[in-house]
Amino acid sequence: MLSDHDVYLFREGTHGRLYEGLGCQLSSKGQGAHFGVWAPNASAVSVIGEWNGWNPDAHPLHPRHDGSGIWEAEVSEAQRGQVYKFRIQSRLGGPAVDKADPLALYAELPPATGSRVWDLDYEWGDAAWMTGRAAKNALDAPVAIYEVHAGSWRRQDGGYLGYRELAHALADYVCELGFTHVELMPITEHPFYGSWGYQTTGYFAPTARYGTPQDFMYFVDHLHQRGIGVILDWVPSHFPADLHGLSQFDGTHLYEHADPRQGFHPEWNSSIFNYGRNEVRSFLTSSALFWLDRYHIDGLRVDAVASMLYLDYARKHGEWIPNRHGGKENIEAIDFLRFLNEATYRDHPDTMTIAEESTAWPMVSRPNYLGGLGFGMKWNMGWMHDTLSYMREDPVHRKYHHGKMTFSLVYAFNENFVLPLSHDEVVYGKGSLINKMPGDAWQQFANLRAMFGYMWAHPGKKLLFMGGEFGQRREWAHEGELDWALAQAGEHAGVQAFVKQLNRVYRTEPALYQVDFTQEGFEWIVGGDAENSVFAFLRKPAEGGPPVLVVANLTPLPRTNYVVGVPATGLWREILNSDAQEFGGSGWGNLGGVESAPLPSHGQLHSLSLTLPPLSTLYFKLEVHA
Repeated sequence: MLSDHDVYLFREGTHGRLYEGLGCQLSSKGQGAHFGVWAPNASAVSVIGEWNGWNPDAHPLHPRHDGSGIWEAEVSEAQRGQVYKFRIQSRLGGPAVDKADPLALYAELPPATGSRVWDLDYEWGDAAWMTGRAAKNALDAPVAIYEVHAGSWRRQDGGYLGYRELAHALADYVCELGFTHVELMPITEHPFYGSWGYQTTGYFAPTARYGTPQDFMYFVDHLHQRGIGVILDWVPSHFPADLHGLSQFDGTHLYEHADPRQGFHPEWNSSIFNYGRNEVRSFLTSSALFWLDRYHIDGLRVDAVASMLYLDYARKHGEWIPNRHGGKENIEAIDFLRFLNEATYRDHPDTMTIAEESTAWPMVSRPNYLGGLGFGMKWNMGWMHDTLSYMREDPVHRKYHHGKMTFSLVYAFNENFVLPLSHDEVVYGKGSLINKMPGDAWQQFANLRAMFGYMWAHPGKKLLFMGGEFGQRREWAHEGELDWALAQAGEHAGVQAFVKQLNRVYRTEPALYQVDFTQEGFEWIVGGDAENSVFAFLRKPAEGGPPVLVVANLTPLPRTNYVVGVPATGLWREILNSDAQEFGGSGWGNLGGVESAPLPSHGQLHSLSLTLPPLSTLYFKLEVHA
């Protein structure tokens, strides 16, 4: 049960552990449970379930006498695994409604909508990961994220892999390819599979489609034991209007705004949380911390932050209500996000929060005390849009669009950026990554490898959606699985081999990841050669270690004796070449490395005379001799 102090914090909007007192609290013996639900505008509440034949008169809940709107009861007959709902009669009249528990730990398999009596007992085996994960999730760590939709990554006999089967298959694959983290599209319970999890009804329950809560714990545990971090997509921006869910929970707009100009999302046909209501803030904060507390999650990628920040998001003139100062900023949502990030980093400083924020809102990933929103990182949607727009161009036209590739470095250090090539770019008719590339099949694959090489060298952490790593031709579809047969064949296997090597080089070269978020880690060498569509820059590690020179030639014309300035004399070893034959390339290159000459160029005291393969990205590292 919630104590009086808990209720005070709940009503103040600062409670972060509601799951310890509300919902269904099963006894340690597996039989008998305490039920609690917030329904301040109800005239009667009862818990109905398998143990009482769904009889609303059998187990009524009683309101607390503190004005909190919380109803409670002890039910000795309830047993682990049984299905239940809350029957709620509104004080405003109308028929009673049967609602799923907003804090349920486990739900029925959709399309059924009941909640299950459950516990979260599990014996974890990831102590080594948890002890050392601060270094794995740090801003100066290599972070290469593999984004996954659990239901369509791989299937077995046409059905979903369970959490446990997925854990082993995915861990093997991710380790083989060298990614550091997995990001799961929302696995919070959702009634409509086609929403990919972004229409959440169960903010404390992993979807039953793939197994039990303990099965999902096993998934996280196993990935941790294999050295892989787990990030979850989390959706506090909106929720669906399904009758069993949060919508009009006690006959009133409890979780959402009553006025549709604030409470209805026209783009997604869903309800918007009322961030100005303290109890709602406590509910959402508790959900976020729950996944970190109980499931050992390493980070939350917060979906659709822009829709939370702007009152006029996806609305025409007259369809929104200005804030108290007459502006379009959602002051209550801003306050909530700042509190959420503060609570997260206070309680779990070794995790990360990542904002999907698509506008130029300032200081998203800066601390609250500086006026920021407090996120650890932010998706760089501008980089994604400009890069894909450039790569779509026929190479003969790229010289007219050169600035699309250099513009991101104008603002690259304004935020702590993640560079995303996410699921959003391969759905709804946008086509797959490989099909965005121009030219014949050879040129398409060369373009894709060159783009990945450029992306992995660009300042910022990396995110790639499943299927992109082997150049899947087909646009992603949530029904079915990836085209795994392609990954074993020809140029597709070459792209996959390149991504594997790219991750290996990325993780072993501190220059490519240690200084991602300040100018000190990056220096242009060749930024203005639009005529040849060539780019060259240095990535630098912390504390003066050897830099990595990155050179990209984004035309199909090989270039010989291309001069690039370098800061130091010696052998610059070619450590990565996207045009290598093992990756499906033509095999042009620099025979393992190039000795610098004492000829100044590009503001540097030394230079290299390079062979630039067609449609390629090359990495060179200065060989330091003892």
